[in-house]
Amino acid sequence: MNNLFLETIKVEDGKLFHLEYHQKRYESVLSSLHVTAFQNLQSLLHPPQKGLYRCRVLYSDKSIAVSYHLYHKRKIEKLKLIFDDTIEYSKKYADRSQLDNNFAYKEDADDILMIKNDLVTDTSIANIAFFDGEKWLTPKNPLLKGTTRARLLDTKQIYEKNIYVHELVKYEKVALLNAMIDFDIIAEDKQKGLYC
Repeated sequence: MNNLFLETIKVEDGKLFHLEYHQKRYESVLSSLHVTAFQNLQSLLHPPQKGLYRCRVLYSDKSIAVSYHLYHKRKIEKLKLIFDDTIEYSKKYADRSQLDNNFAYKEDADDILMIKNDLVTDTSIANIAFFDGEKWLTPKNPLLKGTTRARLLDTKQIYEKNIYVHELVKYEKVALLNAMIDFDIIAEDKQKGLYC
């Protein structure tokens, strides 16, 4: 069975956001499978003209399918720390079973923050960044190098750093980043009780 991969693209009132970053990752994934001919995603996408949608591009080395889903933002106020030194999600796979298995342990939290080899990685749905009083820092080795993360690194709005789990308490603010929420500050006070 072929591996299936995903791109999740934000669509608002017919506008596709940051498509060049999704095209680049799509091509990178297929290149790793020794594919040399790529579809132009722009030519395949015909989004709804009203409303906020999550455009889901499901693809493999042999096929591609597009669907649109109304988007409702999840409220994230508490993160459960999950320690998993074996988790692997280096490509945006359609199979999220490892993430889902960890998510099942979130208890009364809204999402999980995965720790691998004592290093902070990602939540189940987003990359993460921390404000140290001067600049925003994002884990150097996330589980998935997201498109929003790549764009914010390119524009020097965030910077890479190894962030150890014991260092979490020293950061002043926390933000989640993905294609749908862009850069969303979820905690502006390190004493807020974000982690459990």
